[in-house]
Amino acid sequence: NTRETAQAIKGMHIRKATKYLKDVTLKKQCVPFRRYNGGVGRCAQAKQWDWTQGRWPKKSAEFLLHMLKNAESNAELKGLDVDSLVIEHIQVNKAPKMRRRTYRAHGRINPYMSSPCHIEMILTEKEQIVPKPEEEIAQKKKVRTLHRQHVCVSSNCNDVNSFGNT
Repeated sequence: NTRETAQAIKGMHIRKATKYLKDVTLKKQCVPFRRYNGGVGRCAQAKQWDWTQGRWPKKSAEFLLHMLKNAESNAELKGLDVDSLVIEHIQVNKAPKMRRRTYRAHGRINPYMSSPCHIEMILTEKEQIVPKPEEEIAQKKKVRTLHRQHVCVSSNCNDVNSFGNT
């Protein structure tokens, strides 16, 4: 779940990602399940992602919200512009599973495993697009016009009309 949620917010501005994750917890927007989607039901909210399957992973969204809040405070401490922060890289890896046990009927015991993960996130400041100053652009002359002007292109040209013929 966390992998799919992380991929959904990758490339977003920090404010947009925060709003999106809050909407996921309130079930206003869904997270599209693209890779690990076996048995995931379809929902209409996934249409805005050009997908059919989606869910609302509340726990994953809350963890990522907490990380975004932490990253925002780190950026303020470093003196970065928080409004221009973009999630450039986000990665979710498996962590070692935690073991517990549950007691079943007829004296059996089954594992009660949790599946934690490591989340890595890199935010960068989006550079402001500065318009290029307008200057006269020297256009390249076409080959046709060069031939019309009888310009010698060869290395051993003595005559103007020779065009490299010796």
